[in-house]
Amino acid sequence: MQHHVIVSFGRDREFEFKFSGGAAPDEARKWFDHEFRVLECDVATPTGKILAVDRILSVAKYAGESRFQQQSAWADQFAKFTAALLGRDLIRVDVEHYSIGY
Repeated sequence: MQHHVIVSFGRDREFEFKFSGGAAPDEARKWFDHEFRVLECDVATPTGKILAVDRILSVAKYAGESRFQQQSAWADQFAKFTAALLGRDLIRVDVEHYSIGY
């Protein structure tokens, strides 16, 4: 399956990733759990449960645009694991508006 992941930090500040294949969802969950802890992400949820989309958005937000610019291997992993976790071929991660679209 061909995947296309777009990570947007605002107008004209987008990172696009196109790739085939992917990772296992369990591997993606572990990676996002690890990054969520390392980046010391904080998400306020009414139920106290952190959903997969919250982890993805928080990791992108706390990592920041500069990490996507400067650490291409990390950014590639982010895209690959986002696709694996959400199981979609086209994903838009809108960090500015804290939303994910398909």
